[in-house]
Amino acid sequence: MAGKRTADGDASDPAPKKALTTSSTLASASSVPNNKTMPTNYSFIEKAPSGCCKIVTFNVNSLAASCKKGFKEYVVAEDPDILCLQETKANQPMAFLLSKTQYPHQTWHCSRAKKGYSGTAVFSKIKPLRVTTGFGAEPIDDEGRLITLEFDTFHLVACYVPNAGDKLVRLDRRMVWDDAMRTHLAALEQTKPVIYTGDLNVAHNEIDLARPDTNHRSPGFTDEERTSFSDTLRGATYPRVDALRHLHPDTRAAAYTYFGYRANCREKTLGWRLDYFVVSEPLLARVAGVVTRNQCYGASDH
Repeated sequence: MAGKRTADGDASDPAPKKALTTSSTLASASSVPNNKTMPTNYSFIEKAPSGCCKIVTFNVNSLAASCKKGFKEYVVAEDPDILCLQETKANQPMAFLLSKTQYPHQTWHCSRAKKGYSGTAVFSKIKPLRVTTGFGAEPIDDEGRLITLEFDTFHLVACYVPNAGDKLVRLDRRMVWDDAMRTHLAALEQTKPVIYTGDLNVAHNEIDLARPDTNHRSPGFTDEERTSFSDTLRGATYPRVDALRHLHPDTRAAAYTYFGYRANCREKTLGWRLDYFVVSEPLLARVAGVVTRNQCYGASDH
């Protein structure tokens, strides 16, 4: 979707080595779909390359609402090995959302700060060695934004990064989160490389949004947030790589993952790239591809 990101990786180990990918070509700006509902035909979804593990990240902007707009049908068609969801707005796990026969390993992190807010979930066909939620520190963990899973050869960090808020009222909280995340990633990388994915709520460079000139003090594109993301990519043990931008350095509109509902932003291609796969540099060679499913639109604003 605009905002749905898929990735595949080498699955040669019992727990697949994670890299990111599917088909490697993105639509040109002039051909970016502008449908307002989910497709009824998913024939455009290519099967993951043999031996790869497909990871999907998707900000659903209310899982209950998304289910009424084609979410489940999309998941069936995409058939990811690991599905990472953000902004579920679920107050408790939705026990019958996806079959435990298909996804036996399901983890939810729901907001305790307020009901119907934020929230993350991860569904995996592959058994993780270990699962944790949050950083282990209050109050930064009270909004249900972080799930970390350890597999044989990598850590998967699935998260929904806090928005800086209207008039940047939460920018300070966002900076605290970013600092905590860098510490978290560095600690994980002491043992295994990391895949850091989800709605990271930042358009890193001017190519990552339609109207950079008028948004320098908008949440997600402030100098503070962009610099902080650069610091995250710099890494501690080794650099981290924005996988889509590495593979598609010049792609603009076709890489956007968020279109606001107001002002017909989707139809006008006024989007932002807020959803990412960031990988520790040692994993980069295993990335088969990263795709933005911009045909799959309507179940969310991502």
